Amino acid sequence: MSIYEKFQPINLEKINTYELSSRPSKVTVDDFAKPAAKDESLASFLEKLPNILAVQSLREIAVQIRRARDLNKPVIWGIGGHVVKTGNSPVIIDLMKRGYVSAIAANGSVLVHDTEIALVGFTSEDVDSTLGKGDFGAAKETGEILNQAAIKAREDEIGLGEAMGREVCGQNPPNAEVSLLCAAFENKIPFTAHITIGADIGHFHPGCDGAALGAASHTDFKLFCSIVKQLSGGGVYLNFGSAVTMPEIFLKAVTVVRNLGYELQDFTTANFDFIQHYRPSTNVVKRPTANGAGRGFSVTGHHEIMIPLLAAQIICGE
Repeated sequence: MSIYEKFQPINLEKINTYELSSRPSKVTVDDFAKPAAKDESLASFLEKLPNILAVQSLREIAVQIRRARDLNKPVIWGIGGHVVKTGNSPVIIDLMKRGYVSAIAANGSVLVHDTEIALVGFTSEDVDSTLGKGDFGAAKETGEILNQAAIKAREDEIGLGEAMGREVCGQNPPNAEVSLLCAAFENKIPFTAHITIGADIGHFHPGCDGAALGAASHTDFKLFCSIVKQLSGGGVYLNFGSAVTMPEIFLKAVTVVRNLGYELQDFTTANFDFIQHYRPSTNVVKRPTANGAGRGFSVTGHHEIMIPLLAAQIICGE
């Protein structure tokens, strides 16, 4: 006899059931993946992916990116430094040449890593081995280029991203073909840089001018707002690998555009990262597209897999 006098196991004999065949379901066998075949085409492989969850999102994002190009609406790539560090610059540059990159908006670490790739072909120092000696971030050339570009940007009243592109290209770097800064500058694609003073290595170098950095980055913020303004009617904003800076910048740009009375409707946002953080999910995917203003997607995965996969989905769908 149970010690719970007021409660007895419920009788399940009169539970109502229904025929399985009558029930709507989210997954069918038609959605399942098909095994890859040796030597098959990339387009064929992509068609064999399961039409479920992230693959559905990836396919729809690619559709919206192609639509944006066809409508002459911007496809803005908001990126963090790991996009460069995971080797994706050549893929993005190829998409740029195909018309699928209208602007790049970057945090400060992108400037550091892309500059080093352009100049010497390597980046991403071993912080654990250099921090103890106080050598972390002390590479002379990297700091000098960043700070010289900021000073010249203020003098010429241009943004930090454009000034960095001009400065790096002016060095005739041996790896310019895989530099986002160089590719954007040479193709006249807006490259905006959004820094957090003190967060990047160049900010503690002797030649750093905080006022110049602030002025140049603020110019880029205003330029970024003018690009975001054009998203309405079919544009796309992608956030790759920036958990804080770019989601915050994007949210502020959205409010600037709407505060000034411009319509911002019918656009797509997507956050790609190997962990879904609060700010990208909220400030990129949900808030800007709320109340039917647009479509937001979250795709989880490593950049070295997801960026080439997205690019393939875009190109093979042409």
